[in-house]
Amino acid sequence: MPLVVFCGLPYSGKSRRAEELRVALAAEGRAVYVVDDAEVLGAEDATVYGDSVREKALRGALRAAVERRLSRHEVVILDSLNYIKGFRYELYCLARAARTPLCLVYCVRPGGLSGGPRVAGADESPSRNVSVSWRPRAEEGGRPLAAGTGVLGEPQAVDSVVNGRAQAEVPKELEREETRTPDFPALVTSEFEKSAEHVSGAFYPPELLEALALRFEAPDSRNRWDRPLFTLVGLEEPLPLSEIRAALFENRAPPPHQSTQSQPLASGTFLHQLDQVTSQVLAGLMEAQKSAVPGDLLKLSGTTEHLRFTRPLTMAELSRLRRQFISYTKMHPNNENLPQLANMFLQYLSQSLH
Repeated sequence: MPLVVFCGLPYSGKSRRAEELRVALAAEGRAVYVVDDAEVLGAEDATVYGDSVREKALRGALRAAVERRLSRHEVVILDSLNYIKGFRYELYCLARAARTPLCLVYCVRPGGLSGGPRVAGADESPSRNVSVSWRPRAEEGGRPLAAGTGVLGEPQAVDSVVNGRAQAEVPKELEREETRTPDFPALVTSEFEKSAEHVSGAFYPPELLEALALRFEAPDSRNRWDRPLFTLVGLEEPLPLSEIRAALFENRAPPPHQSTQSQPLASGTFLHQLDQVTSQVLAGLMEAQKSAVPGDLLKLSGTTEHLRFTRPLTMAELSRLRRQFISYTKMHPNNENLPQLANMFLQYLSQSLH
């Protein structure tokens, strides 16, 4: 059954949206299973994202849980940050190997491109389409950090989006508004944080939120592993259930790679006959070229294909081409090709030698 991957920073409404989707699909009689951090960790501990070793183990556990649940009977919803595009590609490969459709739901918090905590005053003017990346407040010598200063006290660029385009600088008035913003704990009491904590119960320290925002790799619908992509800004925007249903139950699954497909069945004597036929062809060619002159066609008994003789052929050269032909044929064994193996080998030699 299909796989739904949720993506976004903390407090962006992922868990609430995942629960909303689960309820909607379950009401239609579909079996739905949700995989999230709390289920894998056994305890809701958000600090795992502050330790690269623990986070890597968490991603491996999430991937394994999804792989176990991918079946013909359940819709699997992965409710986690999934902010690394490499991990989203691994999930895409899982769906492709299972031959099941996949879609990505990207949750963004209004007032910030990265979905981080809202900057005070950024939403006060609806006509001004400006969203500023947040910076957590930390006490440094009794004063809050200025805008554009990271948690380590080093100057950092503050990104902004004005009318959908990235800008290198933030307007002066927004910098002043951000500088006057109260301490960070006062910011995480909005409806988004309350709704997120109501579902997940996880708490992310300001320093960890800052690090996640800097590491975040936003989905891009131009990447095959990030589409179909549904972007949800805020909790007020309705969940596009009809589009998600079409992506999950009407779209074709990604085509599997050849390496993930089972090889066709072949008889136990196929490789033996392949080795025997190619050896006989080499022996016949070495014998036929003894009396041939350049331009002659080397003909072998029992074959309809011929090899034009242009120069003397060594056994080493023919043996190398024979090994290549056997390696290729072993990848596509087919008992129906047994009577044509000699002709196929002669065709391969003709194309490789000329």
